[in-house]
Amino acid sequence: QSDVARLRKIVINSLYSHRDVFLRELLSNANDALEKLRLLSLTNKGLLQDGEPMNITLQLVPDQGRIVIADTGVGMTPEELTRNLGTLAKSGTSDFLSQAENAGAQQAGNLIGQFGLGFYSSFLVADRVQVASVAALGGERQGEAEQWVFSSGADDQQFEVFLDPRGRTMRHGTEITLYLREDAREFLNPNRVRDLVYKHSSFSTTYPIYLQTFVTEEVPDEDASPLDSPPKHEPGTDTDADADAEAAIIEDLPDDTPPPVPSAPATKNVTREAWERLNDQPPLWTRDAKSVSEAEYTEFYKSTFRDANPPLAHAHFAGDAGSSVSFKSLLFIPSELPQEFWSSQQAKVDGVRLMVKRVFITNDLGEDALPKWISWLRAIVDADDLPLNVSREQLQSTKFLAQIKSILIKRTIALLTKLAAAPAAINEETGEEEGQAVYRKVWKAIGGAIKLGAMEGSAGQKNKLGSLTRWSTNMREFVGLDDYVSNRKKGQKQIFYLAGVGQKAEDLAKSVFIEKLHARGYEVLLLTEPMDEILLNTFQRWGGMSFQDVAKKGLQYGDEDMDAEADKAEQAVVAERFAPLLGWLKKEYAGTVMDVVISNRLVTSPCAIVADKYGYSANMERLMAAQQRTAKDAAQDWMSEYARKQRSLEINPKSPLIEGMLRVVEGLDLDEDLPSDESGASAREITQAEFELKEVAQILLDGALVRSGFEVTDPNTFFARVDTVLRRSLGVSETAQPEVDVKPAPPVEAGPIYPDAAELQPDFDIGGMGGMPGMGMGGEDPFQPGDFDYELPKRPFGEDAEQMVMGHDEL
Repeated sequence: QSDVARLRKIVINSLYSHRDVFLRELLSNANDALEKLRLLSLTNKGLLQDGEPMNITLQLVPDQGRIVIADTGVGMTPEELTRNLGTLAKSGTSDFLSQAENAGAQQAGNLIGQFGLGFYSSFLVADRVQVASVAALGGERQGEAEQWVFSSGADDQQFEVFLDPRGRTMRHGTEITLYLREDAREFLNPNRVRDLVYKHSSFSTTYPIYLQTFVTEEVPDEDASPLDSPPKHEPGTDTDADADAEAAIIEDLPDDTPPPVPSAPATKNVTREAWERLNDQPPLWTRDAKSVSEAEYTEFYKSTFRDANPPLAHAHFAGDAGSSVSFKSLLFIPSELPQEFWSSQQAKVDGVRLMVKRVFITNDLGEDALPKWISWLRAIVDADDLPLNVSREQLQSTKFLAQIKSILIKRTIALLTKLAAAPAAINEETGEEEGQAVYRKVWKAIGGAIKLGAMEGSAGQKNKLGSLTRWSTNMREFVGLDDYVSNRKKGQKQIFYLAGVGQKAEDLAKSVFIEKLHARGYEVLLLTEPMDEILLNTFQRWGGMSFQDVAKKGLQYGDEDMDAEADKAEQAVVAERFAPLLGWLKKEYAGTVMDVVISNRLVTSPCAIVADKYGYSANMERLMAAQQRTAKDAAQDWMSEYARKQRSLEINPKSPLIEGMLRVVEGLDLDEDLPSDESGASAREITQAEFELKEVAQILLDGALVRSGFEVTDPNTFFARVDTVLRRSLGVSETAQPEVDVKPAPPVEAGPIYPDAAELQPDFDIGGMGGMPGMGMGGEDPFQPGDFDYELPKRPFGEDAEQMVMGHDEL
């Protein structure tokens, strides 16, 4: 008592949001028919003959608008055709229709999901469907089987079951013919069909799926007569005599004469039928991991995820999600990050394919998608059973998705940890290096993503991912944080690091800040990527050691207490000796640096600018400046401006330059320096020696800023001072100017740019619009003041126009 037309309308319009799932449903039904035949043949040996094919075929007939899907499965009798395909519901149809129309599609889907309605997805694309079938009876009875046809239209209230007028075309199995609607002709395209099988049904069946194709080949034409062959004749005729006479004439050809080219044989184009297998990759995750070779994993990855490069590593495992749902999974680490990984805030996460019994469900996990740092993962998760709606397009519960997300992250971290801890070795099967060599490749490919995960991951993930990070130091490469801690010096309580975004590690190792550290044999992490310094600041401590930026105050080696008294005495002597220079420099650099002190980190360099503990290092200052969009924003950020000023100048007392400055300061008369009037002018005249010392001090400060990675406040003034010092050292006049002999520009040119510009003008003049219809007559100006209120901005690129143009050549 079902309203068949209404029920079918609900199936078509409510259950399925994508009509391309029809192919998945029909292929799944074909697989069930083949699997049923295989199981029955275990007890009835006559059902299958030796060497009998078990497969699924797809035929596209574009000129007739048909798709034919056939299998060599168990087939159906006319009674089974009526029961399986003709019965939509056995009871409660009226109640179901009212609930489906009143409660909405999703609830209707939950209810209809209890019935076998996959076949009716055919009407998503077809106006009429015909199903021809021959039941597998086995043995001698197979010859008695007849071929029956089930036929129904999308809007029909009834169906027909009748003997196939074509006779019997199959030994056993089922053939479904879809007569497509006009708006569904896209499914007659072989590429479209390939994509659908690849997406939904690549692994849904272990039986081969073949697509009928036609290949055009060029073959020799045996029926064509050779045009270049000599004419046939009978022996003894005049033609033979003429040939003998010609043969008697011998002519020598030049040596460079090319040999005669034989004529190409005649060919013709022949189109033949070919069958292309669409599911040539077996579902490896269903097999025992010990039985799968590395070559099979590589080929599976390339084919499944459409990647030309092999994966760097893989993990094959099975488990239970904790919700009575068992699953099998296979995950891969790709050879590179997706192109959009760093360019977009939210990376595209579509590499995880969720399947149920090898049938694709979705690769969009919604709110339970993997976080960005691991969005590069390629994985297949095949669950034994999940609560799905009838369309199989979404899960009714997301609890499993949340569990799978956690499991994939844990398994991936475990795989990375295994690779990072493995010793270098040679794979006996492939002959390639593994262990640390493999992890070096992994780090090169996804190291930045691992650092991102260490910053953004959960508390438990931070430590695990942090131990996977690798760094360059002033002494070696590819160093882990745990390895650094285990190789610390006696008494060392700090992990030393120096950051320089965009610099090479070997260049950063030459910095003034690590001169003494390197000389004493201490290891310093060299941070060259933008997120490195931020990452270490999020850790704060590692292995019981704090992180110390060697470009900031607070540098302690850890052995200060070993010779504490001797060190204090030596420092007191140095401080007393250089007190005049320190006092003079503090007064000279007032407002520029907070303090001038004796350095304990310099060996050969004369001085360095060191940031305060809570100030900005040169690297952090560049990062902050990159985030400031305009100079106005930077001026409003008073906290950033305050942090930038927290700097000190450290001088090296053993530098000859510093000692020279000390001698000059000691030779100056600095006792009388009282203001003589209200303007604050000094009563003492500045000598030439003090004037030159001030220049040296300013150049020294600017040089220290540059060597320490900071920007010079006024580059023009800095280079002017350098120019003056160079002139003085060469005996050149400090005020002499170069001879200027610049050719002036030509006078202003009057008239049009092109000589023939007048010919290009319209037949009216701009001033009076003479002769132009509707635009004023006789010299009258049609435009009045105020007609155009738009005013071009005086500085369209803002205050930083020059910097913008310098940074963007396309402008």
